[in-house]
Amino acid sequence: MIFRHLCSIAVILVALLLTVSCTAKATASYDALVDQSTNPTANHFTSVKSALDAAPANSLQPYKIYIAAGNYYEKLTITKPNIQLLGEGAKTTRIYFDAYAGQTNAEGKIWGTPGSATVTIRTTDIQLHQLTIENSFDFLSNDALATDDAKRVANTQAVALFLDTGSDRVLVRNARLLGNQDTLFVNAGRSWFDKTFIAGNVDYIFGKGNALFTESEIHTLGRGKPNNPHGYLVAPSTQIANEFGLTFIDCKLTRAESVPDNSVPLGRPWHPTTQFADGRYADPNAIGKAVFINTWMAAHITLDGWYSMNGTAKDGTKVPFLPEDSRFFEFNSSGPGAVINNKRRQLSDDEARNYTREKILGDWNP
Repeated sequence: MIFRHLCSIAVILVALLLTVSCTAKATASYDALVDQSTNPTANHFTSVKSALDAAPANSLQPYKIYIAAGNYYEKLTITKPNIQLLGEGAKTTRIYFDAYAGQTNAEGKIWGTPGSATVTIRTTDIQLHQLTIENSFDFLSNDALATDDAKRVANTQAVALFLDTGSDRVLVRNARLLGNQDTLFVNAGRSWFDKTFIAGNVDYIFGKGNALFTESEIHTLGRGKPNNPHGYLVAPSTQIANEFGLTFIDCKLTRAESVPDNSVPLGRPWHPTTQFADGRYADPNAIGKAVFINTWMAAHITLDGWYSMNGTAKDGTKVPFLPEDSRFFEFNSSGPGAVINNKRRQLSDDEARNYTREKILGDWNP
């Protein structure tokens, strides 16, 4: 009996030693810990913002911030290079905020689409792993209201992740980006989204940046009431001088059960209203680029594949920009939403070979 008791104690001690050892190894693998249940210390924080504030201003090496499971209601702007946010799990570590474009903020100003973002990046060499970034604005309840309902709010763009001017070499892997309208705003630099789940319904991946999406799921959500079209996946505003825009390789285009067949175009051309010397109007040089290669498509994708989008003319009127005047292409699409016709232009074999990670991302090899 005594022997058994001693053996039990020995087993417990060994287990405790192993736990301490594993914890020490885990602690050594990051520079700061964010945990809502921890007591703040030199490198232990209860919010992501406080960890970012304490990070070095210009680290030459990756500065790793481990974020424990939890819901972090925060609005973040990352301006320090070489920061890595490492969540405990894509479905358990959640950073969220609920701002929308037409909302008045605490300073009495309107957020606007860029300002609505839950996480904004304005620097280089940022990595996001194993976490969720969400804009939790209740788009669906507002969307369900009648157009003339006094309770209905306008300008409901609500960004989850915004890659702003100054961002470049941003890697997002094994993560989730959640929203409805304008979930992901890739407006600058190079970015790579690998094995990432991106959800939304209206123009939910958009901007002029060079963004590569690999082995990712692009998931169209429902609407508050029926719309035709139901929504749009992408709205690129790529400058004509840039070879690459939004490139999807080996991805899946899926949908919520409420999304009808033949209801969602792959995308439409966004010509942002821009201030020029002779006036403020749609940027004529924003000849959007979007390419889908080896992508599986559910039946919600429309037969025509693409759609037009209005922009502001010099005289202030609205004019349509047509998909055939943009750089929209597919190659080797599959699934029930994959169709080849004269409105869904295809790359040749030689052209498709130009779309490699090395060519798209250039000298950046994360």
